[in-house]
Amino acid sequence: MNYRRLTTEQFESLSDEFINYLAVQGITSDMWAEYKETRLDQVDEHLDEFSDLIWKGVLSSLKYLEQISAQHIHLFKLEADAMHLIAIKVFNPRIDLSTASGFEWFKKNYQDDAVEYLTATKKYSDNPNLDKFELIEKGANITKGELYEWFADLIDN
Repeated sequence: MNYRRLTTEQFESLSDEFINYLAVQGITSDMWAEYKETRLDQVDEHLDEFSDLIWKGVLSSLKYLEQISAQHIHLFKLEADAMHLIAIKVFNPRIDLSTASGFEWFKKNYQDDAVEYLTATKKYSDNPNLDKFELIEKGANITKGELYEWFADLIDN
């Protein structure tokens, strides 16, 4: 397994895709029911393989990730050869960016002296999808990149 097994909720939301996956593998619903009763190793193998297929598809098409904590925002733009980072740090300990009120403060005060911006670019390892997956496992969320692009424009101008 290259990534991690999907959660029960993720499997439920992808039930049609999983049924198609099983059909491509030549596994009927009766066979699957039998596997779940008598061949748990086969069940695990298919769940893991399907999970990897889904993760590979998601990770290959990812464009943006963001991670927001109490004092930091990390915005990632994922391009073919490297990932670009805009890192934002708030030096005011009373502000918690992970709360609605903290983020509202930030939206109004993003040019405040208590806010610092850094940018960086990092080439991927030999496995770009694993690099992206590790960011997700550390708490990054998939986004459409509006916040990244807004700050990229702000920094460029």
